[in-house]
Amino acid sequence: MDTQTTNEQMEKTRLLILKAQGGDISAKELLVEQNLGLVWSLVKRFTNRGYDLDDLFQVGSIGLLKSIEKFDLKYPVAFSTYAVPMIVGEIKRFLRDDGLIKVSRSLKDLASKARNVKEDFQRQENREPTLKEISDILNVPCEEIAVSLEANMEVESLNAVVNPNSSATITLAEKIDQSPDEQKNIFENIYLKEIIKTLSSVERQIVNYRYFEDLTQLEIANRLGVSQVQISRIEKRVLEKLRQSIGNN
Repeated sequence: MDTQTTNEQMEKTRLLILKAQGGDISAKELLVEQNLGLVWSLVKRFTNRGYDLDDLFQVGSIGLLKSIEKFDLKYPVAFSTYAVPMIVGEIKRFLRDDGLIKVSRSLKDLASKARNVKEDFQRQENREPTLKEISDILNVPCEEIAVSLEANMEVESLNAVVNPNSSATITLAEKIDQSPDEQKNIFENIYLKEIIKTLSSVERQIVNYRYFEDLTQLEIANRLGVSQVQISRIEKRVLEKLRQSIGNN
């Protein structure tokens, strides 16, 4: 599919969203119909969780409807790009609230090792280690450590009260639904990823080293075999590109 066709389809989708958000039921129904395949493809990721896929499809469809209602047309983001984390998030919250997300023994063991390394590192260095430092100590990829720690986080019920000392109590589910800042963050994170894709391979590599692996400019320079001055100039150029792109939004 060429770029022009893709852009035309995106504009048609955005027009339907505008109508749906304005109360046009037929526009909303058409959007749902067009994205049912997306919901099913995401639901299939959650097989063998103790629930019928049809039930999870209904939950995923709720996420799709929320995506239509909360999609912010100010951002030049494809609707499907935004809808995917919304749909998956809705299904995960449903499973977690029912206590059906099971964590494998290997992930539990890795999470335990990572926490022990973190505690030892904090005692010795008087600071928290980065994910990269934990990865180096355990000789395990950063991605696997991140997954294990996230999977073993204590899960709260969506019915849990988040402000028990207040006269006007609010549940976790209500707080999630009532947080426009969270919705904005989803858009900004997606948009930032889209901007980073426009950078050159060297620029992306420096962004990764600098902001995701916490390397200094000197450490990056040594890795790439260039001077620290060059790294500093490239980093400034990248930051200016990001500011301009975000500022023009």
